[in-house]
Amino acid sequence: MKRILMLPLALGMLASVQAGLLEEVAKPQTGRSMRSTSTMRVGEVRRGGERKLNSKAEPRGDLDEQSNWDNYQVAPGQTHVLLDEQGPGVITHIWITFLGPEPQNWAKQGSANHQEMLLRMYWDGNPRPAVEAPLGDFFASCFGQRREVASLPVVVDDGDAYNCFWRMPFRKSARIEIVNESDKPISLLYYNLDWIKKPKLPKDTPYFYAQYRQEYPAEHGKDYVLLDTKGKGHYVGTVLAVRTRSPSWFGEGDEKIYIDGEAKASIWGTGTEDYFLCAWGLKQTTSPYFGVPYFDQWGIVGSHTSAYRWHLNDPLVFNTGIKVTFEHFGWISSDENPDRKTTSWNEREDDYSSVAFWYQTGQPTFTARAPHARERRLPSLERVTAYARDFADGQHHGAGEAAPQPLEFYAGPQLLYRPGEAAGAWLEMPFEVKRKEPLRLLLNLTKAPDFGQYQVTLNGVKLGAPMDGYNSKVVNEEFHLLDFWPEPGTYTLRLECVGKNPQSTGYYLGLESVRLRERRPRVLQYGFEKDSDWRKHPKLYN
Repeated sequence: MKRILMLPLALGMLASVQAGLLEEVAKPQTGRSMRSTSTMRVGEVRRGGERKLNSKAEPRGDLDEQSNWDNYQVAPGQTHVLLDEQGPGVITHIWITFLGPEPQNWAKQGSANHQEMLLRMYWDGNPRPAVEAPLGDFFASCFGQRREVASLPVVVDDGDAYNCFWRMPFRKSARIEIVNESDKPISLLYYNLDWIKKPKLPKDTPYFYAQYRQEYPAEHGKDYVLLDTKGKGHYVGTVLAVRTRSPSWFGEGDEKIYIDGEAKASIWGTGTEDYFLCAWGLKQTTSPYFGVPYFDQWGIVGSHTSAYRWHLNDPLVFNTGIKVTFEHFGWISSDENPDRKTTSWNEREDDYSSVAFWYQTGQPTFTARAPHARERRLPSLERVTAYARDFADGQHHGAGEAAPQPLEFYAGPQLLYRPGEAAGAWLEMPFEVKRKEPLRLLLNLTKAPDFGQYQVTLNGVKLGAPMDGYNSKVVNEEFHLLDFWPEPGTYTLRLECVGKNPQSTGYYLGLESVRLRERRPRVLQYGFEKDSDWRKHPKLYN
C-alpha cells in the first residue's frame, strides 16, 4: 500500500528531471566504456580447490556449470578488491549483491550483514580513502537492516540489489574494496562496476567523497557533526541513523550548516524531519530526493530511524570550507528534565551515525574515520532479557499448547502459545532484578492474523489496557508497559487472554522475550521517581 501511495509523488519528481537527463544522454560522449565484474574468468577456480584469480583474463563463457560461478566468498578479516584501474576515468554505476545474514542453504551458519562490511574507495593512489562507510549505510540502508531504496543516485531493489549512480571521477587510478569486519563470511558476493575511460579530465574536476561517523550517544553540549572540511566543493547528500535512548520524539533539532568558516551558521533549519523534506515527524517512505527507509516504532525507548537526503538540484556550495551539523534536541519525559517538566526542547542523548556525501578539489581536512564493525554495532540497552522459549512447559501456561517457533526477525525462536479459546488461556514468565535502578518493562512480541488480546499484569498489578496481537500480516512489535525502579527480587509477568479482535481468527500469542531496558543515566541522576510506588501508580512515559 505504501509503495502505491508513493508512486504519484515519485513519478512527479522523476518527470521534473527526466527532460534534463534525456537531453544530456543525447549529447556526444567522450571516452570508452569499461567494466570491473565478478564474472567467472578463464583459469579461475572458485567454490573449493586452489583459489586462482585472474581478473584480467577473458570471461569463461563455456557450457560447464562452473562458468556460472560468478561470485566470491570473502572470509572474515579479508579484503576483496572490486575495482583497480588506471585513469583518467569516471565511475558511473555500481551494482552489488550478496546473501543476507540469516542462515540458509548456501550459508548454513549465516553471513556477514552489510553494516559489518566496510566499503572503501581510493583515488589516484591516495592512502587515505575518499569513501569510507559501512556498505549498507553508503546505500542508505542502516542498522544492518535490508531495506528498499528508490532514489535517483541510490537504488536498493527488494533490499538486496545495491545500486548507485554517483559520478566518481579519477585522474590516475581508482581502487574500490570491501573489508569483511564480521566473524562470518560475505557469501555469494556478485558485482558489476561500470566506468568510462577518458582521454582527460578538466583541471577543476572535483573528487567524490563519502565519510561515516558516529556518536553512541550524541555528545552532550555539542551539535552532532556530519562533516567539517576545508577546501572548495559542494555538499550533495546525507544519510542519518538514530536509535533513541529516551521516550518520545527525537527530531526537533535543526540542521546548522556553516559555509566558508563563518562563526554562526547561515543555513539554519527548522527541525530534523524538515531537513529530510518531511513534516510533522518521519514515517517510512522512499523517493528520488529523500526518504526514510527504516522506521520501526514511534516514541519508544530504543526506536530506530534512518533517513536520506540528496542535494542534487540544491547542492550546498562552499569555497573555503563547510561544516554540517545537527542539533540533537526533542521532546523528553519529565523524569529526564531537571525542572521535572515535559517540553519539546530538551537536549537528548540518542545514538547517532551518519554518512556525508560531497565533492571537492584538493585534500579534505575532515579527520573522522569509520571505527571497526565491533564499535559500529549499537550497544545493548537491555538490563534483563527473559526469553519466552525457556518457559514452554505446562506450569507456565494455561489450556492449549506452547512450543518454540523460529521466525526470520528473531535471532532465536519465539514461544508460540496456541489456546483454543479465551477461557483458561494464560502465560506466565518469571524474571529476576538484581539491583534497583530506573528501567522500562516491555515485551518483544509477534502480531499475526490469528492472535488474541491479552491483559498484562506484573506481580498481580494490571499494566495498561489489553494488548491486541492481531495484524493482517506476521510482524514483530515491541509493547512497552512500565517505567519504574524495581526493588531487587523475582517478578512474575502474566498475560491473560481476554478475547480477540473481530478480524482475528484465533486466540494465539507469540512472545519472543520480556525485557527490562535501561533508561538514560540522567534519570538515575535526578532520581525523581526513585521512591514512587509503581504498584499504586504504574506509569509509562510516552
